[in-house]
Amino acid sequence: MASPEPEHLPGELSSALAAFRCHIEGERGLSRHTVRAYAGDVGSLLEYAATAGVTALDELDIGVLRGWLGEQHGSGNSRATLARRAAAARTFTAFARARGLIGADPGLLLGIPRTPRRLPEVLSQDQVAAVLDTSQAGGAAHQDRALAMRDAAIMELLYATGIRVSELCGLDLGDLDEERRTVRVLGKGGRERAVPAGIPAIRAVGAWAREGRPAVVTLRSGFALFLGARGGRLDPRTARRVVHASIAAVPGTPDSGPHGLRHAAATHLLEGGADLRSVQEILGHASLTSTQIYTHVSVERLRSAYRQAHPRA
Repeated sequence: MASPEPEHLPGELSSALAAFRCHIEGERGLSRHTVRAYAGDVGSLLEYAATAGVTALDELDIGVLRGWLGEQHGSGNSRATLARRAAAARTFTAFARARGLIGADPGLLLGIPRTPRRLPEVLSQDQVAAVLDTSQAGGAAHQDRALAMRDAAIMELLYATGIRVSELCGLDLGDLDEERRTVRVLGKGGRERAVPAGIPAIRAVGAWAREGRPAVVTLRSGFALFLGARGGRLDPRTARRVVHASIAAVPGTPDSGPHGLRHAAATHLLEGGADLRSVQEILGHASLTSTQIYTHVSVERLRSAYRQAHPRA
């Protein structure tokens, strides 16, 4: 959980925090969640600095940064939280240096705690196929055929493209190109990309747009592709509930959500022979390092199959 932004800071520190928030929100185009987290973390840092006697931003040095991070560690925060807060501090000091608010960047001396990368649990191809088949068939829980069509389209598109749930909810009607079988996606940092989608996904989304969506559309729908039951743009929380419920409907399938389908899409692409660079483009990763975890997932799945099947494993 992000630290709440402090209400009272010395004037220069308060102004710097406000400028930093505007920078990451307006200029860098970070998500609302990231803006809230980073602004809260930097607010916590500046509040600590103020209690240590810092009144001018140029007095912020590596000793203050390390003292603040040490206090965070002493409060029982996890290594992942400490890593994020250190990253937020370094982003802030780099911003302050670039704006001429400080003479030197103390964040360059601040180490970021390394966090072990856990391999995500990935649904097998057979499991995903069973989930999608069940989703397409609908079920007794779906009283509204239009929403059943929407849910089937959500499941097909998330797996076909590997897009994030926020990207799915941000899609508009014009973003689906049925002829070229692509979806135009606005990703992190405002980066736009075209993602290919398979025939089942294109058909499911097209059917929802033509037959299901008109049944729930209202004046507040705008151009949103996916809608909630009351006609507004689909909320990510609703999309997550749809995915969890669809996966839970298949016995023996581990609980998973939209990010699990993203993991599955990437892993299955690599297992099918796609190169890492292409998968990076599809997922919208800024760095190839983020995509490389899926090569480890594939290797682990291979090892697991070997251990189970080979008589002398």
